[in-house]
Amino acid sequence: QVQVVESGGGLVQAGGSLRLSCAASGNFFTINVMGWYRQAPGMQRELVAQLTNGGTTNYKDSVKGRFTISRDNAENTVYLQMNSLKPEDTAVYYCHADLQTRGGGPSYRHWGRGTQVTVSS
Repeated sequence: QVQVVESGGGLVQAGGSLRLSCAASGNFFTINVMGWYRQAPGMQRELVAQLTNGGTTNYKDSVKGRFTISRDNAENTVYLQMNSLKPEDTAVYYCHADLQTRGGGPSYRHWGRGTQVTVSS
């Protein structure tokens, strides 16, 4: 009984900013990794940013310096602050949370349903 829900997508002009949020809820022991992927029309789903429970980050090269991933452990929420947005950032953004339902057990990746980000020229 785990739910992952994104919010914060929308329409913004090039150079603008958006802040995406993703909250995990339900019965789980711990979150190992939370992150964001995106998929543009006709393109493969690609990693945007990930943040481990230990605080390590991983970013797609094209968003480095513009996007920042952060996490609120108390709220089981991950954020993606997106600045200096470009039209090529237009995509559906999907949140994932890698969750363990018990200590020592396996970690499974749970996905949100996605939120649309559209950046106009």
